[in-house]
Amino acid sequence: MKKVILMSVLSLLIFSCKSKSATETKLDMKSERGLKGNWTITSVTYPNSNVFKVNSFDLADSKCFVGSTWKLVANNNKGNFSLNSTSCTAYSTPITWFLNKEGQFVMKILDESKARKVKSGYVLRIANQSENSFQLVDQVDVLGKMTDVVYQFNRN
Repeated sequence: MKKVILMSVLSLLIFSCKSKSATETKLDMKSERGLKGNWTITSVTYPNSNVFKVNSFDLADSKCFVGSTWKLVANNNKGNFSLNSTSCTAYSTPITWFLNKEGQFVMKILDESKARKVKSGYVLRIANQSENSFQLVDQVDVLGKMTDVVYQFNRN
């Protein structure tokens, strides 16, 4: 009997400590409403950016995202963004996104696919959110070291 109780307690502890994925957590509706609107990325910064290139969202060099325009619709978690830099290839795509209670911005690039068919996406940390600006922080591997890439968004 003692073994059954001990095993039950251990099982409960193991399953209660299981971490949730970014997509399984509750939404932060209030913060999402604050992101509603049209935005422009005004800068992309990370340590040693003059030495290393970062391929953002598996699409283009991070510098190509400076000047990109983003439209975020909070009531249906849809939107789009366009790369507009003259020194980079133009690109535009619809996205689906949400903000969870852990302060994570979860985004899927749809590229003419339905969101449920897209099996991969991106999870970035949101920081310094105000009425007219916010930052998304991505962690990327640069030569074996995790580095923060900060995308600065300003409201249009």
